[in-house]
Amino acid sequence: MWTWIQRTGVVAAVVASSLLAGCWDDDDNDKPNLVEAVQADPDFSVLAEAVVAADLATTLSGDGPFTLFAPTNAAFTELLAELGLTKEELFADKALLTAVLTYHVVAGEVMAADIPVGSPITTVQGGYFKIDSSSGVLAVTDGRNRVSPISATDQEVENGVIHVVDKVLLPADKTVVQTAAALAAGDPPEFTLLVEALQVTGLDATLSGTGPFTVFAPTDAAFAELLDELQLTKDELFADTALLSSVLTYHVVPGLVLAADVPVGAPITTVQGGSFSVDSSLVITDTAGRTANITLTDVLAGNGVIHVIDRVILPAL
Repeated sequence: MWTWIQRTGVVAAVVASSLLAGCWDDDDNDKPNLVEAVQADPDFSVLAEAVVAADLATTLSGDGPFTLFAPTNAAFTELLAELGLTKEELFADKALLTAVLTYHVVAGEVMAADIPVGSPITTVQGGYFKIDSSSGVLAVTDGRNRVSPISATDQEVENGVIHVVDKVLLPADKTVVQTAAALAAGDPPEFTLLVEALQVTGLDATLSGTGPFTVFAPTDAAFAELLDELQLTKDELFADTALLSSVLTYHVVPGLVLAADVPVGAPITTVQGGSFSVDSSLVITDTAGRTANITLTDVLAGNGVIHVIDRVILPAL
């Protein structure tokens, strides 16, 4: 689910970029604004209709500048199938439509060369997504961890720039706790013990708040290893809520820290008050010199991000 979607149509993307660039003159005075540009291109007819339906046409025709990640008609067709909605049903839900469309807009003009690869990008909607690069191809990971290649970039318009995406991006609909719980309910389950521990200590309510939080989430196997190491049963560990709370909050860092922005080699202060460090190989060293591998990074959520680790790390006890 979290792997890259491999892009085979790089040449097609270049062609698409050239065709779009030919839609208007290089003179800024002759360029359309964002709304006029999508209305003029038949590949964006659904997007153009959606912008009008959401009453965003006037806003996106303003001075800006704006950066628009523009989904094609094919992207909207795929979204409707994914959500089990008709176009009329989606357009009738103005709140949802507005949230989705504004999630595709970033304030300011951000050309492809200036995209902060791997870092969170805040949208006009208020949520964030990230953009990564693989073999020179850019791809967006949205708030629900869906991935879309960017098939054309840097289409300059009078009030900003357009990048074309192959999927309609969706803002997050889960907190970090709900995201962990969804993984715990998966096959195979990953975080059943972590979710249970959060519930026992009441930290599930805290981590469902605004945040943002960065959670280094140990798997069930990591908890099983910890119980052997401490020579405790699960019931004994969970009964000591003070100890359990200390351990859990040691896995939480305030703020939104994606993998690209982890301060390698520097102490990282946790909500618990103690600190740990992360090296360039994404290995954590805790206060006792114990190490844990970060096995999966940047699982996005509405109020933060999750990084998966293969060992429970421990504060000074």
